[in-house]
Amino acid sequence: MPDAASRLTVLAEELLGEPLPVRIRAWDGSESGPPGAPVLVIRHRRALRRVFWKPGELGLARAWVAGEIDIDGDLYEVLDRLAALLWERGADAKDTVHPVRDPKVRAFARGFLKAAGPWPPPAPPVEEVRRRAGPLHTKRRDRAAVSHHYDVGNDFYELVLGPSMVYSCAYWEQGGTLEDAQRDKLDLVCRKLGLTRGDRLLDVGCGWGSMAIHAAREYGAQVTGVTLSAEQAAYARKRIAEEGLTDRIEIRVQDYRDVRDGPYDAISSIGMAEHVGTVRFREYADALHALLRPGGRLLNHQIARRPEKDETAYRIDEFIDAYVFPDGELAPVGRTVATLEEAGFEARDVEAIRDHYALTLRRWVTNLERHWDAAVRATSPGRARVWRLYMAASALSFERNRIGVNQILAVRPEKGGSARMPLRVRDWRTTEG
Repeated sequence: MPDAASRLTVLAEELLGEPLPVRIRAWDGSESGPPGAPVLVIRHRRALRRVFWKPGELGLARAWVAGEIDIDGDLYEVLDRLAALLWERGADAKDTVHPVRDPKVRAFARGFLKAAGPWPPPAPPVEEVRRRAGPLHTKRRDRAAVSHHYDVGNDFYELVLGPSMVYSCAYWEQGGTLEDAQRDKLDLVCRKLGLTRGDRLLDVGCGWGSMAIHAAREYGAQVTGVTLSAEQAAYARKRIAEEGLTDRIEIRVQDYRDVRDGPYDAISSIGMAEHVGTVRFREYADALHALLRPGGRLLNHQIARRPEKDETAYRIDEFIDAYVFPDGELAPVGRTVATLEEAGFEARDVEAIRDHYALTLRRWVTNLERHWDAAVRATSPGRARVWRLYMAASALSFERNRIGVNQILAVRPEKGGSARMPLRVRDWRTTEG
């Protein structure tokens, strides 16, 4: 197909009804689009069939993961320019015909694609999760989802996360390194929980053990960490042994729903509740409430989405669901607070820290790009491309206020209503007596 880029630009603008915000470079070497704009590289005609068969985000994601499309220039700039088409445009499109689904446009595109190569749709990249039938968020299905996301190699996560091995939003003061910001986040959680020596802490979704180690080493807590990832648990136990903290920390491969050895003085849940799911969140809140002693505190650190005008129209992100967090769901922060209180908690503080997550994600992307060859060797080219796209797009989502992240401090009140909290809660100290 001669001058494929020009023909693609015409087709894209026909579908979108507006000028394309990026240049296109096609597999034949041709290039078209606004001068000086960043370049979307289409390396193979197969990418067109992916987008035709799965219009929108999932088709583009499959082509990206397979290496059939790429970026020449700044990834953030390209995503930012395409954001209005991929994100904001879709928000108000419920009552209109999707342009790629319009019969006339599809007929035009079909003729174009016949000239682009064989017709059958390509198989999805191997990095795409293979769905199991049955209800969401059973214990078995949650184990499989967690394994898909976290059991991709500890070496890979070391390259991306750095020495802190913390896979959640850092807390940035003035300047400082990623490791400084992650340490400050862990310390903030410990202070909000009012940890003192000998306190029993349950760390739900303990990851590679960073929170458990900080709480035990710096605050003298007795920590139980639970995760569904066997790779995370093995890594955490090794770190704990190296720190000489095996007498203070126990790491279990266990579902939070199976923890039975309460009561605990405090519970931390950092970046775990996104995996729980809407249908299970009240069960999650009830379980954690039952595991806390009266007067005990919960710190729930969780990504939140913005409320929809019509909540029945909420759609899970196809790319995230297929390649990153299978079955993950985000809820508005107000709904999370309400559910915790319905379970018997009293919410004492909510701190929104979405700007901190944008900074964190950009540091992770920099780490990945700096160690790209090693990251590919540690996993696969497709998996590394998944994480690069996911983290860069997520950084922009936080910056654009499409999603947020909040630390919710809640307490299980004592009989009579006492919460044993300071009058000025952000002193983060326990009261006397």
